[in-house]
Amino acid sequence: MSEDEFIMPTSPEALESLRDITDELVGLFGLSRAEAVARVNQAWGGQDLATGPDLLGHEDPEHWAYGLYYEGDVPYWEPEADRTHWHVRPAPPRDSPAWTRHAD
Repeated sequence: MSEDEFIMPTSPEALESLRDITDELVGLFGLSRAEAVARVNQAWGGQDLATGPDLLGHEDPEHWAYGLYYEGDVPYWEPEADRTHWHVRPAPPRDSPAWTRHAD
């Protein structure tokens, strides 16, 4: 892992949360680490996560991962949820600054 894979300023706590969310995206959905980081960067790249409370830590990394992977309201915690209508959110465009890692 690289300290500069995320494009937003982060506190140590926020950085840990971003890494945990990235790990969930890789583990749950089989994304490459490069794509998982790009999805995180696309979602929060314009925010300053270095100051203030770690708001990402107020939800489980799994919660954020589902929201970054699927479009719309995703009740991932409901085991009986009908997932047939869930749509995968497109990855950021390859020329986006969200991509800070090479494919792995």
